Amino acid sequence: MTYPLYGIWDGKRYDYRRKAPAEPVTVVAGLEALMPDNPTRAFIADRGFLVFDGGANLAQVFLQHMTRAAQESCGRCTPCRVGTQRLRDLLHVFAYDEAGTEVLDEMEALALQVTETSLCGMGQTCAKALWQALREFRDQFRPLTVAQCAQTPGHFSYTTAPCIEVCPSKVDVPKYIDGVKGGKFDYALGVVLEKYSMAATCGRVCVRFCEDACRRKAVDGPVGIRMLKRYAADVALSGGKALEIPLPDVRRDERVAVIGAGPAGITCAYKLLLDGFQVDLFDAQKSAGGMASVGIPSYRLPKDVLKAETETLIRHLGGRFFFDKALGRDFTLDELWAQGYRAIFLGYGASQGTLLGVKNEDPSLAGYVSGVDFLLKVHKFVEYGLPYDVTGDVVVVGGGNVAMDCVRSAKRMGARSVHLVYRRTVEDMPAERDEVIACGQEGIHFHCLSNPSSLVIENGRVVGVELLTMRQTELDARGRRGVEPVPGTEHVMPCDLVVAAIGQQVDRAVLRPEDGIQLDKWHCITVNPDTLETTRRGVFAGGDCVLGPLTLVNALDHGDRAAASIREYLLTGDVVIKPEARMQQLLAANKLLLDEPVAVPPSPRERAHVPELPAETRVRHFKEVDGCLSKAAAYEEAKRCLRCYRVYSLSTARPLAHAE
Repeated sequence: MTYPLYGIWDGKRYDYRRKAPAEPVTVVAGLEALMPDNPTRAFIADRGFLVFDGGANLAQVFLQHMTRAAQESCGRCTPCRVGTQRLRDLLHVFAYDEAGTEVLDEMEALALQVTETSLCGMGQTCAKALWQALREFRDQFRPLTVAQCAQTPGHFSYTTAPCIEVCPSKVDVPKYIDGVKGGKFDYALGVVLEKYSMAATCGRVCVRFCEDACRRKAVDGPVGIRMLKRYAADVALSGGKALEIPLPDVRRDERVAVIGAGPAGITCAYKLLLDGFQVDLFDAQKSAGGMASVGIPSYRLPKDVLKAETETLIRHLGGRFFFDKALGRDFTLDELWAQGYRAIFLGYGASQGTLLGVKNEDPSLAGYVSGVDFLLKVHKFVEYGLPYDVTGDVVVVGGGNVAMDCVRSAKRMGARSVHLVYRRTVEDMPAERDEVIACGQEGIHFHCLSNPSSLVIENGRVVGVELLTMRQTELDARGRRGVEPVPGTEHVMPCDLVVAAIGQQVDRAVLRPEDGIQLDKWHCITVNPDTLETTRRGVFAGGDCVLGPLTLVNALDHGDRAAASIREYLLTGDVVIKPEARMQQLLAANKLLLDEPVAVPPSPRERAHVPELPAETRVRHFKEVDGCLSKAAAYEEAKRCLRCYRVYSLSTARPLAHAE
């Protein structure tokens, strides 16, 4: 069937019970065949419901949906707390023929009341489709027949929110905010720890996709999701305490090798260790953390915080580290197999800088360095006291977060002046707005619509950079204006150090052709996007060596998903895509959670402000700039959450395997 039999979606009524449409009707793309070889019978969401199989019992389908809604109610308002349970109970007695059609009137009135008077997004949306179905298709509500009672259809409900779906790791944001609101900080932290161990780290440096998707953003600013995550984690780690993670009850014999102790590798190891597997981590650096350690300065991410959530925790769980060991230099994949490892995860990142591609460029020149190498030198100076002098005038080329880290670090290292050169405008910079603002506060000189064309060399040393003035042109495919050089605008900016912070790439020396791992044209590892399996059986990969240089939370997600795949591979010999993942793909492909307005505007509440060190003092050292919220401020900020939960319920012809 290429159309819904009947239903309502976004206020539009569909009814093809008597006559099929002349053309296929697609309401939600991919819905009918969402589960392979298991046709969709019905689908219920906040935006309506669709029935594809006339044999589906509408009362039973809504019973399953409202059962989940009642479970998810926070209980803070009566309409949602009591109403969802009453609707569940009424659907049950009706479906099993313990009550007549007289209960349908009560259900319709109650479903409307729950929708219109609940205080949070869950209550405002969970019963709306039921109200619409009772109003428009009441004749389809019938008790279960004997034959239907004997059937075993599949049912799966998935609870999510806009902030959850946009987060690569799918952290249950409203749930941990509920914990902060209720003063249950260990509970709040535990919600994050279900996905990854680096909660305090992510609470400091995450790029906050969740806040961009927050529905409160259109009212009075998004909820401070990142600052609340940091608060919960900092409370747990206060006084130098270690994360209290119970050791696994089971210890399995299977050994897993994790290559790279960055965010992806740490997360993969963390989840596998919790499942009882034996895990060894190999890293080319001398400490854990990957680019989060060497690439994010201490004024943004203190290294004791990072160590507590990575090296210390992994050792506590029984993991072993082998530092200063690089794949391709010190060992090969074949040698790991020979040592008895049953699975391998590749998470070695993208740690090489990208060249500018300008005249006279030579990485060996004095006074020229990539952004990655510059931050590594700064890291070794700050953490280990290794000498590194930054004096005179520094020019950093780039507009992303790495460029911001470079200019702010150069300022702290003692540079006389620091200049940021970027070929587009400030508004076009991919860096976080907070970082751009902080650069301005700290006296960084911006030179936008400028682009380097050549390095100026004297006696084997960079003494300046030739710049071209750029001008904006037409909008490109991504909605940004293109730029082009203005002829005859060449000019030289004298300097003592040029830092190329325009991107990172994967080290091409890590893998060999005989390793059997397929690479793409950028030398990133090719994987199954759903399972993260590589082209070599038993080898999985994730993070920047697959995605290219993306964000910390993308790497955390890959580590989590790879661990789940490795677990299934080791225990069953195969990896399957779970219903949760398929539902996430459906929601994303159809943009079902995007641009949804706030139906009931909340009372205005000002967003909390993170305390920070003043610019005039913080530029003298590498101490952390941003502070933590107070308990009172965290509580008030948590109250701003609208709990925009949505329940999506799917009914299929047969039971669903691997549904949680």
